[in-house]
Amino acid sequence: MGVVPYLALISALAALGLAGFFYTDVKKASPGNDRMVHLMTEIQNGARAFLQKEYTWVSVFVVIMAILIAVFIEPLGAASYVLGAILSATAGYAGMTVATMANARTTEAAKDGPAKALPIAFRGGAVMGFAVAGLALGGLMIVYILFVMVLEIDNAFEVVTAYGLGASSIALFSRVGGGIYTKAADVGADLVGKVEAGIPEDDPRNPATIADNVGDNVGDVAGMGADLFESYAGSLIAPISLVAFALALSAEQASDDVNISLLVFPMAVAFVGMLASILGSFLVRGGTSTDSKALSRALHLGTNVAMGVTAVATIGVAFWLFGSDDAFDAPLGLAVSVLGGLVVGWALGKTAEYYTSDHFPPVKKIADQSETGPATTVLGGISVGMISVGASVVLIVLGVGIAYWGGEQAFDSIGALDGGIYGIAVAAIGMLATLGVVVSVDAYGPIADNAGGIAEMAELDPSVREVTDALDSLGNTTAAIAKGFAVGSAALTALALFKSFEFAIIDQGETLNLNVGEVDVFIGMFIGAMLPFLFAALTIDAVGRAAQQMIEEVRRQFREIPGLREGKEGVNPDSARCVAISTEASLKEMIIPGSLAVVVPLVVGFVDVDALGGLLAGALVTGFALAIFMANAGGAWDNAKKYIEAGAHGGKGGDPHKAAVVGDTVGDPFKDTSGPSMNILIKVMTIVSLVFASAFV
Repeated sequence: MGVVPYLALISALAALGLAGFFYTDVKKASPGNDRMVHLMTEIQNGARAFLQKEYTWVSVFVVIMAILIAVFIEPLGAASYVLGAILSATAGYAGMTVATMANARTTEAAKDGPAKALPIAFRGGAVMGFAVAGLALGGLMIVYILFVMVLEIDNAFEVVTAYGLGASSIALFSRVGGGIYTKAADVGADLVGKVEAGIPEDDPRNPATIADNVGDNVGDVAGMGADLFESYAGSLIAPISLVAFALALSAEQASDDVNISLLVFPMAVAFVGMLASILGSFLVRGGTSTDSKALSRALHLGTNVAMGVTAVATIGVAFWLFGSDDAFDAPLGLAVSVLGGLVVGWALGKTAEYYTSDHFPPVKKIADQSETGPATTVLGGISVGMISVGASVVLIVLGVGIAYWGGEQAFDSIGALDGGIYGIAVAAIGMLATLGVVVSVDAYGPIADNAGGIAEMAELDPSVREVTDALDSLGNTTAAIAKGFAVGSAALTALALFKSFEFAIIDQGETLNLNVGEVDVFIGMFIGAMLPFLFAALTIDAVGRAAQQMIEEVRRQFREIPGLREGKEGVNPDSARCVAISTEASLKEMIIPGSLAVVVPLVVGFVDVDALGGLLAGALVTGFALAIFMANAGGAWDNAKKYIEAGAHGGKGGDPHKAAVVGDTVGDPFKDTSGPSMNILIKVMTIVSLVFASAFV
């Protein structure tokens, strides 16, 4: 069993090797004519400049947190924290680099149809997918092998947990900063371009077009990559820390028969999931049709196969690790827990698809409501988002129930560790076991979106834009599906980390009182319930302020640059100014909401640890519901707009289209800034509390 961490490390290295292979494969493809190369380079330079500035700013926060961890917890914990932060940033930067290289190549391939374009976009996304999965798993295994297995240091599991906090720190700021950037540019480009000027999306006359395309990469690629890096690492750390803190394990005790089985099981699931993802990635092929259903089948084949292989392999792993030990009653139970998480994650994704795809009634209903103006369009999207929360909560409750039952079947309790709670912890891994291919499919979306932008700006034949639009429309749905996986795993991971926090307090000789009848717990719950709303308000307001600057700048250029609006030959917009506006605004605006997630639990924890327990519980419940609402409402508005642009309700340029653009504009910060940040928020607060638990008592 001691070989499992090494096997997981090898699978992580294999994932990184695959990422390198796909990078080489994408690079071989033609980037098109000089104009396309120029546009690709502009997007690339803007994205690279933003990330370099963002990481410079965030590094200050990382240094401060590392010092706090070194002083209050463990010096080696600071090193683990910094490693998690560095690898998360590296994954995001690598993915962004390849995505900005793959966009023009996808456009060029689209000249020959989706059969060539889809695989290039997917493999560009796969570099991100397998870089994220490989670096997250590889880094964690290095920390575990070094500090737990080889050195057997004191506080080894606190050091392991600190790795997850490092990943969370980068994820939070990347999601918030990248989300503000991309939506400020997107809103400015759409409202002035589509609504006021009446020009097409990604029109080269629009000064904000380049900034919008840059934003797709810094927000939806780098930000998303850091987000899912953190989700994956957190889902692995949660059951490991749960076992360690519940049983009060030292590093020396980690190799005992029962303990090691419980500790390495999540790593074994990650190992088989990684191999299955690698297999699935080679099965994605493009067809000849631009029909969205055909494209969806082609794109999701790899994911479905990976999930199937993971399901079968997990059963084998459970019997291998638990089948010969009398401490465990039914090893299949833990396999059921993992598979329950896998199925519920898939179901959450499909639920998101139902509420955000134009194949289904909710989006078509919003499009119908656009006939009566922006107000009814906005109301329709809000309603769809709220209704989707109900279905998602039912699925999460079902997933928790299945996972708990499976864990109870495997073992009733070992020491203070309840089998059902352990089952819930490993269920989160089930949701993200196939992360490599899931992120590949998600990162495909921004590449397809950028490809359409380049086709428009390079003034290619409309048939090319038809292909890229079909790929882009599918990308919106895949993004919603990935967000479903992320927020679902966040709920289960946060629950497991919360339980670990309770055990960590007990290990310090104290007890955590969670009786809501106690005033401090009650106050903490209300503060926790408020935080996701405050966080969402701050991020939406940030997008609004940044978008105002963008709108005024675009209007100024249309007004002051002769011949720009008319498209006079040789007259070009000042795109660099729009890029600078988004960069400056997003970096400034991300500080307060990003710091909120760390500062508030630390302050409350040092004041009253029971109030902190209430805070974490309140934030978990409201954060999950708000994340689902915002992600699905935003996705529904977006695809309602695209549904109209495809020809429904009079197509582009009519009043319904203008109303749908307004709805999409409202939904942009919902689905790409505030919503996706919620799952990070609830986990950051929980893991900060866990890491600093010993300092609170």
